[in-house]
Amino acid sequence: MKINFVEGSFKTSMLLFAAIFAMASFTSCDKKEDEAKTITQTVVDGADFTLLEAAVLRAGLADALATGSLTVFAPTDAAFRTAGFADVAAINATPVATLSAVLQYHVIGSKVTSSAIATADNQATKMLSNVDAYITKNATGVSINGAKVTQADLNASNGVIHVIDAVLFPPSVNIVGLASANANLTYLVAAVTRAGSGVVGALTAAGPITVFAPTNAAFIAAGFPTIASIQAATPATLANILTYHVVAARAFSTNLTNGAELTTAQGGKVKVTISGNAVSVLGKGNGTSASNVTIANLLATNGVVHVIDRVLLP
Repeated sequence: MKINFVEGSFKTSMLLFAAIFAMASFTSCDKKEDEAKTITQTVVDGADFTLLEAAVLRAGLADALATGSLTVFAPTDAAFRTAGFADVAAINATPVATLSAVLQYHVIGSKVTSSAIATADNQATKMLSNVDAYITKNATGVSINGAKVTQADLNASNGVIHVIDAVLFPPSVNIVGLASANANLTYLVAAVTRAGSGVVGALTAAGPITVFAPTNAAFIAAGFPTIASIQAATPATLANILTYHVVAARAFSTNLTNGAELTTAQGGKVKVTISGNAVSVLGKGNGTSASNVTIANLLATNGVVHVIDRVLLP
């Protein structure tokens, strides 16, 4: 009986070893198979990369993303739709030069895994487009220009892919230029102009700065029903309000923490509240009525703009 027990145990152990070896071999084969794909092929095969695939093909970058050693921050289909690209037709209607510039702004010319990224805010990183993007790694994870990495380290034969939840746009104008190009910020632009050269200079300086930018509706709700009413306001009053919307740092949404009090260029503080993905800001003169960030992380050459739905009052 003892001999039979030992023989049975030996057979069982061998079967278990064989099963574990087979599973390890299968997993290893899967990993090698994934890593044998180029970045381009990984995008093509990805169920959530149909718009990214269309953009790569439209821009003529399929071969470029299949060679060398690269890191790609890959926006999902949902990210493209949020950025205004509703479908493949919208991608194909976009000028090739525009798509090429945008896509190259998602690529680093070397392989950078998530573990190789230092824990720090806004690490300036030269992208393939020769324009800096800003990578943050903190307790909430890795982000680039405020876009969160939702899945890191998809290995490919020529590099690595990090999946992100937003499309990155390379900055081309300063904060005043960015606001001037936004039809929903015309009241803000009028207020900046009326406030005078001091405010204009602060918003066009090298920075970096962050601006919480009230919409036209926010100005109307704050008692400025028309642009004419803004132009009739006292410049000093407008300057006091506007500088209360400016922070002397580059602060993407992923750099902000719940409960943080930010010191503004006006000298007063605003309080940040974060609940899930929602960010709000409260001015001292707003009572309990916080301003919601409706569009976050608009990158300018000299900082960041967050569009808000209420004017912040000192």
